[in-house]
Amino acid sequence: MTRPERILVVNVGSTSVKLRVIGGGDQLEASRDLPSLPELGPDRLDAELADLGTVDAVGHRVVHGGDAFTAPVLLDAKVVAALRDLTDLAPLHQPPALDAIDAIGASLPGVPAVACFDTAFHATLPAAASTYALPATWRKLGVRRYGFHGLSHAWTSRRAAAVAGNGAARVVTCHLGGGASLAAVDGGRCVDTTMGFTPLEGLVMGTRSGTVDPGAVLWLLQHQGLSADEVADRLEHASGLVGLCGTSDMREITARAGAGETAAATAVAVYVHRLRAAIAAMTASLGGLDALVFSGGVGERSAPVRAATAAGLGFLGVEVDGARNRNARGDERISPLSAAVIVFVIEAREDLEIAAGVRGVLG
Repeated sequence: MTRPERILVVNVGSTSVKLRVIGGGDQLEASRDLPSLPELGPDRLDAELADLGTVDAVGHRVVHGGDAFTAPVLLDAKVVAALRDLTDLAPLHQPPALDAIDAIGASLPGVPAVACFDTAFHATLPAAASTYALPATWRKLGVRRYGFHGLSHAWTSRRAAAVAGNGAARVVTCHLGGGASLAAVDGGRCVDTTMGFTPLEGLVMGTRSGTVDPGAVLWLLQHQGLSADEVADRLEHASGLVGLCGTSDMREITARAGAGETAAATAVAVYVHRLRAAIAAMTASLGGLDALVFSGGVGERSAPVRAATAAGLGFLGVEVDGARNRNARGDERISPLSAAVIVFVIEAREDLEIAAGVRGVLG
């Protein structure tokens, strides 16, 4: 096939559909943020797609590729069926993505579509990082650490290395949004990450707990009369920042903490404590640190979180310049020029990573 020029990138969440058209020079040519597919309906979807103009290919963000899909893949009936079989591994994220594949395929018949996976970037994890210390029978069922947010980590690590030049081989990328995770990237290859079998493991997030002692979960099930569904719902939707102080809006939380509210101050402290510890762990996996990257909604917009995180990592050579940090916009260095570790704010651009994946498959 000839190299696709205009690529429609589809990023579906539980409550929204983000459509981006990326041109041949990686320029953003059109953008739509729409309601969920059931709310949108096929007629409006057809109208919105027509308004975006003709496209040469479609790239879909798919959260879970399992062990079978470790690189972008051209979608056909066999691939879609295999992705449906992975729904149990990502029950919140896989069905909306599959629905979008079906709906947009019906609206754009004959346009080739490619699936790009959030798990794929972490397929290079060594066994020491991907293996849980569990019985062999469980591990044979596929219970292992997969990692997520891979499209974001791939883009931000590559972008940071490009901006920094040859001095940033060992990079820790911090994707901090509603969901949050870190990746340890060595020369472009992921060697460790904080999320595991599901996106619940790791950092404190907007509504997700992050890592919790499994014994505490068993205690809730065995001694408090909660069902597995109740526990799962509360870990996913009523924990994290919401569980600590009632909101997931980091701007509101830091403002309330600054005004002296105890719950908000505790939420920030817990969030930053877990984040610092995980960055140090990622650095240990790399054997050192050349660059630290903040990305995602919180990572890009919360100067207080970046400053508080860096303040506890001076022993690694991490520091930020106060003025640079407060005024950061887009892809910028926020560390002093003399700092041992380069600290960046990098705009999350999964759309460009997906477009690159589409071109790799079709071009």
